[in-house]
Amino acid sequence: MLVLGSGSPRRLELLGQLGVVPDAVRPPDIDETPMKAELPRHYCARIAREKVLAVEAAADDVVLCADTTVALGRRILGKPEDAEEARAFLQKMSGRRHRVITAVALRKGDRVWEKDVVSQVRMKCLSKQEIEAYLRSGDWRGKAGGYGIQGAASTFIPWISGSFTGIVGLPLAETAALLQAAGMKVWT
Repeated sequence: MLVLGSGSPRRLELLGQLGVVPDAVRPPDIDETPMKAELPRHYCARIAREKVLAVEAAADDVVLCADTTVALGRRILGKPEDAEEARAFLQKMSGRRHRVITAVALRKGDRVWEKDVVSQVRMKCLSKQEIEAYLRSGDWRGKAGGYGIQGAASTFIPWISGSFTGIVGLPLAETAALLQAAGMKVWT
């Protein structure tokens, strides 16, 4: 049995691209507050690990969890709490490069497999009108850094280096390898 420890519709869709449909969806409820001076990549890996360990499952079940974090330098830009914070994130990233880190954790019994993927993203210089229109769309809600590359904000991103699916929220090549390491079939 495969348990997806995520309420993200994007992760569910991405798993479908691997031909994988989870038997259950159980988003864990954990504290995602960064520790003092925690670096973005370590934070992201820690949260994915804590999520996978928090999901209840039988010993022979495979549990899949992930976490996506946007990093501007050493600063973690999580999911904005409101439109004001989303606006501040977009203004900070406007005209700059940032990193999108997605960590994947897989558990079967006592065994845990982990992988993180770091992608570089350049956001064009955003006008005030573009930011305000995007905020009105509501697409920023529930998304690390306050934007989703797969939606309307794709027009803000002229360049990436790395994993597009990792930026969306689940790096498929790495996830497929982890699932196979745990004895699951993909592409069936």
